[in-house]
Amino acid sequence: MQLRKDPITQSWVIQADAGDGLEKSEVCPLCPGHEALTPQTIYEYPYGSPNWQVRVIPHLRPIYQIEGDALRRAKGIYDTMRNLGAHEIVVEHPDHHLPLSRQPDEHVAQVIRAYVSRVADLKKDRRFRYVTVFRNQGEPAGQDFEHPHTQITATPFIPRRVGYELRSSQRYYQLKERCLICDILKQELVEQERTVEWDDLFVAFCPFASRIPYETWVLPANHLDAFEEDLASWERQLRFARFLKSVLGRLEAVAPAYHLVLHTAPNVNARFERSGNWQTLADDYHWHFEILPVIPSKSKSYGLKEVYYNSLTPEDAARELRRLVPAGSKP
Repeated sequence: MQLRKDPITQSWVIQADAGDGLEKSEVCPLCPGHEALTPQTIYEYPYGSPNWQVRVIPHLRPIYQIEGDALRRAKGIYDTMRNLGAHEIVVEHPDHHLPLSRQPDEHVAQVIRAYVSRVADLKKDRRFRYVTVFRNQGEPAGQDFEHPHTQITATPFIPRRVGYELRSSQRYYQLKERCLICDILKQELVEQERTVEWDDLFVAFCPFASRIPYETWVLPANHLDAFEEDLASWERQLRFARFLKSVLGRLEAVAPAYHLVLHTAPNVNARFERSGNWQTLADDYHWHFEILPVIPSKSKSYGLKEVYYNSLTPEDAARELRRLVPAGSKP
């Protein structure tokens, strides 16, 4: 594989070789007892136990390769580099049929702890500018395995959408000396038209300019730029696990398939980060999860112009989600 940069949009594109991709197997490699079918364990809980509850391994067919360097090259006007990075799988539970939203609170907290541990560890590698966590649940969302799992990637570049967020947050702070997302959050909590769920620590709401029906953001009520720093304690992990479970349960009642993506601060210690690029990052950026349900019959994207068409207002979506009992909960 090779990474190629679009000189117009500044986005990096993975050029895959023919034949890349996962082959279907009758045996699930992520189930207990099949550890020999996967690469060596990176992280597990409990550590060293054959009866593991959460396990992290390198992806079986990784998009990115952790060995070596980026080898950035120019090809005339174009830029290319190796597919340097990390690509990991968090096996969320030994049970092949138990989704994250229906696992016990303490178990989901251990999954969150695995996220925190891996993001923090990967950020120690100065080759990587950005580390993220994402889940593709359901076949319509492109789920790699049926077994409940999350993926983590580390890359030598900042994804384009995150780059837009970082620059917008930086400009807003330069103008007003306030965090843009904090101000959005304050307005959402005052109006309570698009809020889905909230408590003293976390908030979930449907964005004002939602791209698709039921798009939902989950974020801390108080300001912090880095996910792994905010959720470093067991108490915070447990509270966030309960909150996230509830939000996912509501969404799964209307959209069983979804994408969940972590947006967090980039790795400011990365080798390729320009000096002083993110001087106000700790003050201007606010980490969050974005959840994008997959509802093909209700939404469509005009990809050519990159203008989204959303057939359901975020106000109506949030009102419906508030009324719903989370999937797996007792009414």
